[in-house]
Amino acid sequence: MNDAVRVESLYKTYENGVTALDGVSARFASGTFTAVMGPSGSGKSTLLQCAAGLDLPTAGRVFIGGAELTATKDTARTKFRRSRVGFVFQDYNLLPSLTVEQNVLLPLRLAGKRRPANARQILDRLGLGDRTHELPERLSGGQRQRVAVARALVTEPAVVFADEPTGALDLRSAREVLGLLRAVVHEYGRTVVMVTHDPVAAAHADAVLFLADGRLAGSMAHPSADAVAERLAHLGDLTTRAAA
Repeated sequence: MNDAVRVESLYKTYENGVTALDGVSARFASGTFTAVMGPSGSGKSTLLQCAAGLDLPTAGRVFIGGAELTATKDTARTKFRRSRVGFVFQDYNLLPSLTVEQNVLLPLRLAGKRRPANARQILDRLGLGDRTHELPERLSGGQRQRVAVARALVTEPAVVFADEPTGALDLRSAREVLGLLRAVVHEYGRTVVMVTHDPVAAAHADAVLFLADGRLAGSMAHPSADAVAERLAHLGDLTTRAAA
């Protein structure tokens, strides 16, 4: 199975001296759903942002579909990201003055591309077919996140990154969004990499990658919520002892 995303020896140190990533290497196979978890400050969101090209690591390399993202200049990296990567944010990142349809199609406009033939199919599949002319303020949190998922899919990316996509949702809406992310993998053939703090959300993934103190701290295939929660508890104990 080919790698959709590969990161090699990623380091990220900020100007204040804080090291968020400390030599992380990982592979995410095509057509898989991986959750990334760890205690607060473990570097999971930084890993996601570097892997998606939203931020640059201090050192190390990122490959998407075999092409090295970290080797490109800013403009080329932005174009590459818009065509090959989708991103779902916890706070949706929808423009309030644009309708559902306009928000979904915005990445295509920015990339100078025409509306694809499957745009309507994506909107219908995500339950947005009758909401295309609504503004985000008229939607529930779950509906807004569905718009964000549709926007991430419309450019037909190889990879969809999701940063705490259920963090602001109620239980029912969270289940719907997680079901949609699984559909992104199994129906659309994409790769999903999701940061979450919720063991129940992580249990929807094929595998979980754990981070602690900016380093890899193991992985788990076929996760269950209970098994993930137990592993996280141990990671928290290790982090506390290291800080002491």
